[in-house]
Amino acid sequence: MKYLNFKPFVLALAFSGFGLGAGLPALAAAPAPAQDGIPVTSMSRLRGLASAEEFDAQSRQQYLQLMSEAQKKGALVPDSDPQVVRLRAIARRIVPFATRWNPDAANWKWQVNLLDAPTVNAFCMPGGRIAFYSGILTKLNLTDDEVAMVMGHEIAHALREHARAQAGKTATTSALSRLAGAGLSAYFGVDPRLGEVGSSVLTQGLSLKYSRDDEREADLVGMDLAARAGYDPRAGEVLWQKMGQQSSGAPPVFMSTHPAGKERIQRMKESLPLVMPVYARAKGVQQASLPPYRTSPAPN
Repeated sequence: MKYLNFKPFVLALAFSGFGLGAGLPALAAAPAPAQDGIPVTSMSRLRGLASAEEFDAQSRQQYLQLMSEAQKKGALVPDSDPQVVRLRAIARRIVPFATRWNPDAANWKWQVNLLDAPTVNAFCMPGGRIAFYSGILTKLNLTDDEVAMVMGHEIAHALREHARAQAGKTATTSALSRLAGAGLSAYFGVDPRLGEVGSSVLTQGLSLKYSRDDEREADLVGMDLAARAGYDPRAGEVLWQKMGQQSSGAPPVFMSTHPAGKERIQRMKESLPLVMPVYARAKGVQQASLPPYRTSPAPN
C-alpha cells in the first residue's frame, strides 16, 4: 500500500524523525552505565583512518536524499501511522543507553522512519539515522521485543562505528576527502550519484556489508541495549528463527547481509546469563519470576 497526500516533512537534520525535544530524554541524563550486561570493549582503531566529520556529513546527505525520494514516490510512511509511532516509541526506550557504547551518541540527531516496501530489512546509518522497511514488520509479524532486537543490532553497528572502520581499511589508497562517500556507498549500498538514489534502494534495500566479527558484536550489543530498555533479549533467538523460515531459497536481504546460523544463535544463547539480570532489573522483577518468552507466529 502506498501512502499519499500526507504532510510534507522538512528536509533538515531532524528529518521526519523524533528528536530530543519530542519526548526523548536527553542522553546526558541517562543512568550511569552499569557494570553488568555485555562488557564494553574498545572500538576498532581503523576508525581513525576515516574522517568522522566527512563520514557523518555524507551519511546525513544520503539519508535525507533517500527519505526525499521515498516521499516523492509515496513510500515514506507518515508520522501518524501506528507502525511509525511504535518504532519511535521503541527507539525512545533504547537510545538513552546508547552512550554506554559510544559517548558521542549524546550529540546525535536521532531519526526513525518507515519505508513502505516489501523488503525484509532495516538499517541505522552513522549518526543515529534509522529506517525500517515495512516488509520486516509484516512478513515476520515482529513483537516489540523482536523489533527491539533488530533495532538494537542496527544501532550497535552505528555506535561501534563499524562502517567507518571498514571504510578505514581502504584509507591508504583513497583520499580522505573521498573516503566517506566511497565507504558509505560500498557498505550501505547507496548510489553515490545522489540524483539516482531512491528507486533502487526502495526495491532492493540498503546492503550493509560487515565482517563476521562486526556482526557478532552487533548481536551482543543489540541484546544489551534491548535488555536495558526493558525488552526481552530471548527474542533474539526467535527473531533469527523467523528470518530462517522466511528464506525459501534465497534469504531475505536482512539475513543475507547479516549472516545467521546455528553458531550465531548459540553465541546469543550463551550470552543470555549476562543480559537476563539486566532485563529483569529493567522490568523491576526478580529474574526467577520472569515468564517464558512469547512470540507471534509469522504469517504463512
